[in-house]
Amino acid sequence: MALYLDTADVTAWETLMPTGLFHGITTNPLLASRAGLDYPAIDWAQMATRARDLGAQELHAQVFGPVEGYVDWAGALYEAGRAAGIETVVKIPLVEPAIRATGAIRALGGRVLMTACYDAKQMFVANALGADFIAPYFGRMDGLGMDAYAALAQMKAIQDAGNKRCTILVASLRSPEQMVRLAAEGQDTFTISPAVAQALLEDTNTAAAYAEFEATV
Repeated sequence: MALYLDTADVTAWETLMPTGLFHGITTNPLLASRAGLDYPAIDWAQMATRARDLGAQELHAQVFGPVEGYVDWAGALYEAGRAAGIETVVKIPLVEPAIRATGAIRALGGRVLMTACYDAKQMFVANALGADFIAPYFGRMDGLGMDAYAALAQMKAIQDAGNKRCTILVASLRSPEQMVRLAAEGQDTFTISPAVAQALLEDTNTAAAYAEFEATV
């Protein structure tokens, strides 16, 4: 089981990484915008160092802009990780232009994650490319009225049938309850927002029991 924190908000990193729950941090241009960051201007060496200092083993970040610049950007991200002493993973959207650039990015020697997955068929693409991770957008799929649980089960079956494990990193989760059901169905790797992380940490019955214990001292 591995959990990742899905945000570019360093304040949220500082709040939640010290819990010890998270193996790494994932982010993308949309999350950066929500955190008030200009994605093209991000200093990834600085971000990687902060993530490492907070205990992250991995930092996943997404390519952006013209596809012709993807390989250079990926190389810079991998170098930022090496300099900081943390593994950086390049996230690549599952659209054809980006798919065509994946081989050259993989040739740099770092790990890659295929992102924005909405269909189990995209597991074949990730496997064929030799991707290390694939990120299905579970919550968005569910919100579109898709049978997201069935799609994730199909992806798990394809994963289990493969010779090389492409880790399914379930993303866009809306609640711990979704995580519980997915874990019961065999999923073991999740990236979650600060809000879902906070909900994972809280339980009213546990809080009441704790208060009762403390009251007896």
